[in-house]
Amino acid sequence: MSSLIEVKVPDVGNVPEIDIVEVLIQPGDVVAVEQTLAVMETDKATMDLPSSAAGIIKTVHIKPGDKVAEGTLVVTLEVSDAAPAAPTEPAAAPTPTPTESKPAQPSVEDVVKVEPTKPISAPVAAVAVSTEGFKAHATPSVRLYARELGVDLGKIQTGNGRKGRILKSDVQSFVKQVMSSGATATSGAGIPSIPAVDFTQFGDIEEKPLSKIKRLTGQNLTRVWLNLPLVTYHDEVAIDEMEEFRKSTNASQGKDGIKLTGLVFIMKALVGAMQKYPSFNSSLSPEGDKLYLKKYFHLGIAVDTPNGLVVPVIRDVDKKGIFQLSTELAEMSELARTGKLKPSDMQGGCMTISSLGGIGGTAFTPIVNAPEVAILGVTRAKVQPVWNGLAFEPKLMLPLDITYDHRVIDGAEGARFMEALKANLADIRRLLL
Repeated sequence: MSSLIEVKVPDVGNVPEIDIVEVLIQPGDVVAVEQTLAVMETDKATMDLPSSAAGIIKTVHIKPGDKVAEGTLVVTLEVSDAAPAAPTEPAAAPTPTPTESKPAQPSVEDVVKVEPTKPISAPVAAVAVSTEGFKAHATPSVRLYARELGVDLGKIQTGNGRKGRILKSDVQSFVKQVMSSGATATSGAGIPSIPAVDFTQFGDIEEKPLSKIKRLTGQNLTRVWLNLPLVTYHDEVAIDEMEEFRKSTNASQGKDGIKLTGLVFIMKALVGAMQKYPSFNSSLSPEGDKLYLKKYFHLGIAVDTPNGLVVPVIRDVDKKGIFQLSTELAEMSELARTGKLKPSDMQGGCMTISSLGGIGGTAFTPIVNAPEVAILGVTRAKVQPVWNGLAFEPKLMLPLDITYDHRVIDGAEGARFMEALKANLADIRRLLL
């Protein structure tokens, strides 16, 4: 005997709408439990949609380009009554790894490359229309879309949807109208767009569309760049003692033991500095009149993937030892490589670490991952001659770059924070105090 069951989109975290970018099955196909039925994409990651049961595909209810949410019907399956369906499990996440295609455990030398993004044109401007007392009719997904573009829905008096409901197309039309009219942006920055160029006149070209993750990352980074007064402070610290301790500890663990990476020491040192300077573990209210000081310490580890930048979050770093952190980083790397990270794995960060150590360099300017107020950049450590007052001696110097929101953190506090971070890295015994 057989019966029909429905496979629906499972819980994928706090994501109101997901794009279907690829459907991998068709009616008549035989599928197994956990076999990928389709590929979905959010603004943060590409995600596999697994089957919750084994059977024969009778009907496919989705197609590429569709937008779905939790509970949307995906396929109808014919299954054997002898093999009941497995419970629906959360969808898997970013196909390309947030922790790049690297060893399972990140280190100081891990590559985290932020792709350069094309700036969007001027922020959406407000038009001179009185909207006092007007409440826009729009779905939550349209409201989220409008917020991403900086559009005040109150400026759109009537939409083209049923009963005047505002649609995404109405938001897009409003943006085009404002941009073509040359109105002043709400933030006060009237930035002209970059003119289009026909590059074929100079030679052969290849056109390659950006992934959704890269497009939205570009928009988010541009929004931060336009709205936050960013300051980057560069410094370096000798980490000879830290490296000696790390290597000796790894040697004592044996070949099958947990291997410590430089990154876990940076995480612990960073949290120690954040505890001393709480402003770095805060977020500024949208109105800019108050700070939200966080009592938890979750760190994002920015990584590069073929689809764009992703930031998985390691939680409660202050409460975990370096071995546990190394294990979690290795597990996160494995989840990323196999496409099983969930959106919730990339939410709730207090501060982000971005490393270019695997490539090289001496300094760079990381962009704050708002609503965080600071980000730490790390490049490759190298041995340099350092004057000790009597002679030059070789020291393993690690370059550090801290970018912060100058509305929250002033220059003196930024410098003191870096000194605290350096002190923790130079003598890891400070972390025990």
